[in-house]
Amino acid sequence: MAITSNMRINSERLWDSLMEMAKIGPGIAGGNNRQTLTDEDAEGRRLFERWCTDAGMTMGLDKMGTMFARREGTDPDALPVYVGSHLDTQPTGGKYDGVLGVLGGLEIIRQLNDMNIKTKHPIVVVNFTNEEGTRFAPAMVASGVFAGRHTLDWAYAREDAEGKTLGDELKRVGYLGDEEVGARKMHAFFELHIEQGPILENENKDIGVVTHGQGLKWLEVTLIGRESHTGSTPMPMRVNAGLGMARMTELVNEIALSHAPNAVGAIGHCDVYPNSRNIIPGKVVFTVDFRHPEKDVITDMETRFRQGVREISEGIGLQHSIEEVGGFDPVEFDHGCVTAVRAAAERLGYSHRDLVSGAGHDACWINRVAPTSMVMCPCVDGLSHNEAEDISPDWAAAGTNVLFHAVVETAVIVD
Repeated sequence: MAITSNMRINSERLWDSLMEMAKIGPGIAGGNNRQTLTDEDAEGRRLFERWCTDAGMTMGLDKMGTMFARREGTDPDALPVYVGSHLDTQPTGGKYDGVLGVLGGLEIIRQLNDMNIKTKHPIVVVNFTNEEGTRFAPAMVASGVFAGRHTLDWAYAREDAEGKTLGDELKRVGYLGDEEVGARKMHAFFELHIEQGPILENENKDIGVVTHGQGLKWLEVTLIGRESHTGSTPMPMRVNAGLGMARMTELVNEIALSHAPNAVGAIGHCDVYPNSRNIIPGKVVFTVDFRHPEKDVITDMETRFRQGVREISEGIGLQHSIEEVGGFDPVEFDHGCVTAVRAAAERLGYSHRDLVSGAGHDACWINRVAPTSMVMCPCVDGLSHNEAEDISPDWAAAGTNVLFHAVVETAVIVD
């Protein structure tokens, strides 16, 4: 039996599930604050687990707290097809970033149950822990451990702003599993996500077929100057760490623009010490984010930035240090999985275009250990990591229908 164009998910049930999950950890402006391993995250996990159990699935849990809800296939020796994303959010996050990918995967199972369709390969719906990386940096920690990028002990030792560790919080919320991380073997992995950019909406496309993921490099810079009075210190005698950061901010912008149009770069987080209105900053710590789909370009941006930091620091008498705090190489997704997504969009009659993902996703790490691809749907004004993040029910349905077809075709329907 082949999958046909009239096979579609229940779009109303999908939307209702999204809205029900959004009630957990509400934000202050219409979005969500369900940061990883908080009480709110645990409540969202329990709701997801209950829904999976109701759909006849069995739940697995690994030592990073990643959840694996399995629907059996007819062949006990066939490797599962995995589908999913994450349920954790930014502190001022939206209702759809990550969540659509998890609940879209759940909707696939519900629809297969409704249609009494069996697949040769099992299908497993995944909720990865700490994709956002806001509470415990860096992002995509659990999928990074799964893919062998990070060690388990290193991940457990990540601390939040209050000094609480990821490992301790996994225990506290009751989601520390006993399954070895990365022990599972995958036939393929698919992730549905909102675009988090404006291209699909601006071009009036229903579906983004994600062929590549940008690489990124995160650097943390510390500048040491000398604190002194803003009113009584002559300009030539100042050693102003804040001035150094200002000049380096412009440097980041210049470097990114020199690799237009695909390169991006910005300073995202900064701490100024002592942060007093009448004291010249004696210390500044800030982070730099460089991204591009080619590794050589990222390397060039980093090299030029390090050189520029040294020159700026020497010019105004600052001490400086630079630490790499995160990053991954550009990703080329599996040709077969990408083809399955593109074919699904065409079979269903959706307009589509190829995309390079500008953001990091769990799929970027999983691509190291299994054939992987992504499906994207538009989001209003390309806005994400913001409580105003928004998508339409039609966009959610289109993305999930394409996901449904790509996953089920890969899992192979059994007559």
